[in-house]
Amino acid sequence: MEDMVRQSRWAAGLAPADVEHVLGSMQERQFARGACIARAGQLVEHWMGLIDGFAKMSVASEDGRVSTLTGVSAGVWFGEGSLFKHEARRYDVLALRPTRVALMPRRTFEWLRGTSVPFNHYLQDLLNARLSLFIGALEHERLLDTDARVANCLASLFNPDLYPDAPRFLEVGQVEIGLLANVSRQRVNVALQRLQALQLIRLEKRGLTVLDLGGLVNYKTIDTGAPPVRCA
Repeated sequence: MEDMVRQSRWAAGLAPADVEHVLGSMQERQFARGACIARAGQLVEHWMGLIDGFAKMSVASEDGRVSTLTGVSAGVWFGEGSLFKHEARRYDVLALRPTRVALMPRRTFEWLRGTSVPFNHYLQDLLNARLSLFIGALEHERLLDTDARVANCLASLFNPDLYPDAPRFLEVGQVEIGLLANVSRQRVNVALQRLQALQLIRLEKRGLTVLDLGGLVNYKTIDTGAPPVRCA
């Protein structure tokens, strides 16, 4: 946990004594594969950071249907929106593999907001990056074919504003990618083989390596025969 905090961009703007104060207030928790890290409807009392592991944010309807919002990998902080609004969490966070999470209590989060300009700048950039991520995900869901949705799903896990130090190797399985892209595991396999043939990724024994991040970002094959409608 200490390494993650010290390496976070928001910590770089704090005095050493302030970093120590923050660390002294925090806790670390471990979650097994399949465990619920945070549940929709719960009162939010911590800002969370993923130390290692992999998780997903999702929402569920009353009849049991589940929609995945995004993936969460090591280095990401999340949950600030609910802390801002003092509301219950609107989504579930599920561990897709053994995961460690850093917990910053609300009082420390609010103290940083009240005393650190760099911390507030970081939150502003984080919220903007997250908004862009969800707008892009909605666009991809509606306009792109399955291969492009898988490509953009992978690219989102290397977003430089959310994952500034992400290694090009991603330990992720086809089932996990399918959950994030909302497609079947079988269809994920086909898409990954095509992306590898284009030399955008290299499939590994326990995951994949991104060879061309720009190629993944710009892989946008339109899944429709009709021409796009544009404003006059």
